[in-house]
Amino acid sequence: MGDARDQPWLMRTYSGHSSAAASNELFHTNLAKGQTGLSVAFDLPTQLGYDPDDQLAAGEVGRVGVPVAHLGHMRTLMGGLPLDRMNTSMTINAPAAWLLALYVAHAEATGVAPSELRGTTQNDIMKEYLSRGTHIFPPGPSLGLTVDVIAHCGRRLPRWNPVNICSYHLQEAGATPVQEIAFALADAVAVLDAVRASPQVPESELAGVVARMSFFVNAGIRFVEETCKVRAFALLWDRICRERYGVADPARRRFRYGVQVNSLGLTEAQPENNVARVVLEMLGVTLSRDARARSIQLPAWNEALGLPTPWDQQWALRMQQVLAHETDLLECEDIFAGSRVIETRTQELADEARRLLDDILEAGGAFGAIATMKAELVRAHTERVRAIEAGDVTVVGVNAFTETEPSPLGGADAIQQVDPDAEQALAAEVEQWRSRRDARAAQRALDDLRRAADGTEPGTNIMVPSIACARMGVTTGEWARALREVFGEYRAPTGVPDSASPDRTHLGRLAANNQALPGGPPRILVAKPGLDGHSNGAEQLAVAARDAGMEVIYQGIRSTTARVTATAVEEDVDLVGLSMLSGSHLQLVPEIIRGLRAAGVTAPVVVGGIVPEADHEALRAAGVARIYTPADYELAAILEDLSELVTGYRS
Repeated sequence: MGDARDQPWLMRTYSGHSSAAASNELFHTNLAKGQTGLSVAFDLPTQLGYDPDDQLAAGEVGRVGVPVAHLGHMRTLMGGLPLDRMNTSMTINAPAAWLLALYVAHAEATGVAPSELRGTTQNDIMKEYLSRGTHIFPPGPSLGLTVDVIAHCGRRLPRWNPVNICSYHLQEAGATPVQEIAFALADAVAVLDAVRASPQVPESELAGVVARMSFFVNAGIRFVEETCKVRAFALLWDRICRERYGVADPARRRFRYGVQVNSLGLTEAQPENNVARVVLEMLGVTLSRDARARSIQLPAWNEALGLPTPWDQQWALRMQQVLAHETDLLECEDIFAGSRVIETRTQELADEARRLLDDILEAGGAFGAIATMKAELVRAHTERVRAIEAGDVTVVGVNAFTETEPSPLGGADAIQQVDPDAEQALAAEVEQWRSRRDARAAQRALDDLRRAADGTEPGTNIMVPSIACARMGVTTGEWARALREVFGEYRAPTGVPDSASPDRTHLGRLAANNQALPGGPPRILVAKPGLDGHSNGAEQLAVAARDAGMEVIYQGIRSTTARVTATAVEEDVDLVGLSMLSGSHLQLVPEIIRGLRAAGVTAPVVVGGIVPEADHEALRAAGVARIYTPADYELAAILEDLSELVTGYRS
């Protein structure tokens, strides 16, 4: 114990929805409640480089974050906020250079120099290929964009974290602690190796780049193991910085990380239990002073049900404030120093992760091992799902202690609703924005951007023409389209095996029945329509359906309505399963059903994902045969149901 208290970590809530104006109001409200840093959630069109009036953005605008299509939106989003004193985290990856360019252009227009800006662009493209799915460009060009952002920040934004390596999403996709550590560190090494190989960053400045590297880590419910995990992360990162990059200053080798605690473990059943889960997960990254998170954002208790309300986010913020300001935690040295249990488990995790990391590096590094790592994540997540289904892993309120009293926390107003007219209004606003700008100046800026991207002007950093584009009124869709023309697009591997698991005893009876059905085993299409890239549920259903003797067609994320229809026709499927998580189900599902029926596909359509109960009736009226939510965790029961649907359809 000492007389002085440590400063609390940065406290954030992950916020943004509907429009820049609505999100700005939410930011001011959250800051007034004691939040000490911003964490901006962007909607899927923005994350994937589409404007609100693009047909591919239909149903997704403002659903899971704020749409930012041009400098005017950034101006509104950050209006009234002291950018020279703020710490702003932006969850953006493929178009990270663009959103940072908009932020810089807005700051300069308000008299704030880039050198004064503090914050983070997530900018981790590897985890998009492995888990999150909001990638645009192929690995090579994407890595080049990351290097450009790092180099530019080193020269112009010295207080900015230009990349935030995300192990968070790896755990959400099923990673074990060892995989989470090893895959994230392999990602960081790939980025730093690319920076070191670039002529933009002299060898003398590499240590400074290493010092600005930050991480975004998950904290799961096994909070003792999570404590050891972050300590193991710190041990290995220190060693990598010292041995691989020659960083002598211990302060520059510090493992700097922020956290969002586990959303994968939040349950739809008895969602009030999520409050205890969130608190326990927060302890895993705060109790250990020597490996404490520098920033924390907590999910709301009801995020498995839909978009949280401001009150729900306030509750999550208050959890942090009680721990930081009411307890004696920040008055203590590391309470685990000398603990045999903690030190032993930390070393075990570090040793196992080091061996896995060495294997990845020997195989050519993270960018050469994307398909292998993705397959390992799908396999690990399959094991987790099956352990819950079998009862080997207890989830309170889901597969144990399921008797419950009615919750007083529900009701029609329990979930934040997005204005259904917002998408149309934003589409019209963007058209107006384009009509008012200097079209020739915008076109010249885009031409300069293409030249910088295609290499006709060697040595040009993508940030310089991007900031010029921002000033000239170029839109997010135009910026991304220009780079798509140069780099092309990329479809990441699905990680789903081509054949059934050798050990499928838990589904053996169902597999035998399906194989013996008249007309052969069921042929099902598992599709991820829209822009959402959270594919865990779709992948697990595809794996389990194959193990249950079905023929599965799964082509990965971001299927258009036309593609779903064409595949259903070409493959002559018996059932179409749509995985929906972003809130676009009421718009996209009826549209897909109309397309299928117009093409002569009469197979039943089922929907799985985060679908509020209030929307079930509308989906059934549109022709949906079954709706599965996170409460339906027993894959065997789902597959039995699907087999019965197919049998009825064929008869």
